[in-house]
Amino acid sequence: MTKNRSALGLFFAVLSIFIWGITFVSTKYLLRSFSAYEILVLRFVLAYAGLWCLRPKLPRLPQKKHEIYFALAGLSGVTAYQFMENLAISYTSASNVSIIVSICPIFTAIFAQIFLKEKHLTVAFVIGFLLAIFGIALVSFNGVVVFHLSPKGDFLALGAALCWGVYSLCVSKINALELDSIQTTRRIFFWAVVLMLPIGFFTGFTFDASVNAARFANPLNWLNLCFLGLGASAFCFAAWNIACDTLGTVRATVGIYLIPVVTIVFAHFVLGESISLMGAIGAALTIAGLFVSEIKRRKIER
Repeated sequence: MTKNRSALGLFFAVLSIFIWGITFVSTKYLLRSFSAYEILVLRFVLAYAGLWCLRPKLPRLPQKKHEIYFALAGLSGVTAYQFMENLAISYTSASNVSIIVSICPIFTAIFAQIFLKEKHLTVAFVIGFLLAIFGIALVSFNGVVVFHLSPKGDFLALGAALCWGVYSLCVSKINALELDSIQTTRRIFFWAVVLMLPIGFFTGFTFDASVNAARFANPLNWLNLCFLGLGASAFCFAAWNIACDTLGTVRATVGIYLIPVVTIVFAHFVLGESISLMGAIGAALTIAGLFVSEIKRRKIER
């Protein structure tokens, strides 16, 4: 039974990582018609609506104070993370953001060790982390060695990685309540949408009737919005919560190292973008780092 649960968790983690690794294509297409903020709001409103159709009832919390976990998860893992990551790209290169955001597993491990008393910061974990980050750097550059320090953008990317660590901690607390995964994910999205609305005062929606008629009449815009909202958000966040529950939050989060690898491979086969020798070596190092962390972890547990 335990093996079946672990296999299911691993399947959901891999599937989520694969889908998250290709979302850039949809986002890139939608940016032709929508702002980053509009995509963010529309994506998670669709996600909330989709999950509401599946589970219209609210989760029954053991205590009202547990609501704070959902609010913090929505704020950290959705509103703050997504907004800071998108904003970071406007100030620095996508390669910088990709590398910096990919350190979120180390924040997750640190928070789990401090607040959940879980021991993850072993020598093997750190070695695997360093191997993966070096591999991610090579994947991100993919033959073009350009790294420009941009304090504002880089600190925003670092803040996004920190936010994901907080989100992972909240997910661990929520999973401990043993509630329905779809209901809990929907509750997180409710708070995320509520908390992202104030950002609209600074960068809001376009209310021009002719512009909206044109962009919302485009079926490809709807296809990509539905993919991001229902697939990459509603399904993947619910699946990710299940993966964290069955595999452990830190173990699942380490898989995020693979997202840049999925992105470069997908871009090669779908968009025709070339993979350099540097990118191929980086992908191999990233996967090696993941295996080092996992294999050594099992030995320690035994």
